[in-house]
Formats: sequence, structure tokens, C-alpha cells
Amino acid sequence: MQPDDFPATLQKKRPLIGVIGAAKASPNGYAQAEEIGRLIAERGGAVVCGGLGGVMEGACRGCSRQGGETIGILPGSEACEANPYVSLAITTNMGHARNVIIAHTSQALIAIEGEYGTLSEMAVALKLGRPVIAIASWPDIPGVVYVASPEEAVAEVFARIS
Repeated sequence: MQPDDFPATLQKKRPLIGVIGAAKASPNGYAQAEEIGRLIAERGGAVVCGGLGGVMEGACRGCSRQGGETIGILPGSEACEANPYVSLAITTNMGHARNVIIAHTSQALIAIEGEYGTLSEMAVALKLGRPVIAIASWPDIPGVVYVASPEEAVAEVFARIS
């Protein structure tokens, strides 16, 4: 079978957008993540995240409610650890080292709030030459594009990966 024999929907790969940030997000951070997830799904993308709570759950919730796919790259060895909105749970049993997998899997990252784990994902993505967009996250990192809204973040990501 030749590639031209596949249906058009299978030929086009879904953009994989990492949404990273605080595991214990503020109410505003959670709402922003949920909106970002929704907007990613509207544009035909899938959310890649760490699969747990906070920003990760918000992004998965927004994406899944819009009918999108969500990939949770989990730190532990049990798929049941994933938040309820993860459609594909990938267990790593690697703890924080799974942050490297998230950065490698994603075509671009959107960071919302966050702590040192978020910073590590941002650093790896920048090292790989991937776009990193931030909302109320680590300030003044060279190479990071800072925006004020979920709409700006998603527009910036899709402009940079197209």
C-alpha cells in the first residue's frame, strides 16, 4: 500500500502541543489552561502534558471537552494516576526525568505558572529549538515568548509550528 492510498485524515498528523505548568495551579492558571486546551482542540491539535493535576488537568479538561486528544506522560508506573481527562496515559516510572520526554514529544510548549519542573521542561524545549510560550510563568528567559492570554498563546504556537 502506498501513502496515497491512505485516507486524507490519516495522512495529516495532529500537532502535539505541550501544556506545562503548576501541579497546584491558581484558579486563574487552571482556567487559562482549560481555555488553552479547548483552543488547541479547536485547531485540530492534541495536548501533551505530565498527566496529573493543576495546569495539566485544566488543559486536558478543555481539550477533551472540545473532542480533542490528550496525552499524559506520567512520572509513575500506574496509568490510573492520570487525571480523568487524559485519553492516552503513558507511564514512565521516571519521575521528573519524564519532563525531557514531554519536551521532545511536543512541537511547542505553553507554560502557565509553574515551578522547577516547568522550568526544566522549558529549558529542554529551548535547547531543542522548540517554541516556548509563557503566561505568568518564569520571567525573563531568553528565547521564551511572553503573552497575556490563552488566545495569544495558542495563536503564537500555531504560527510558529506551521
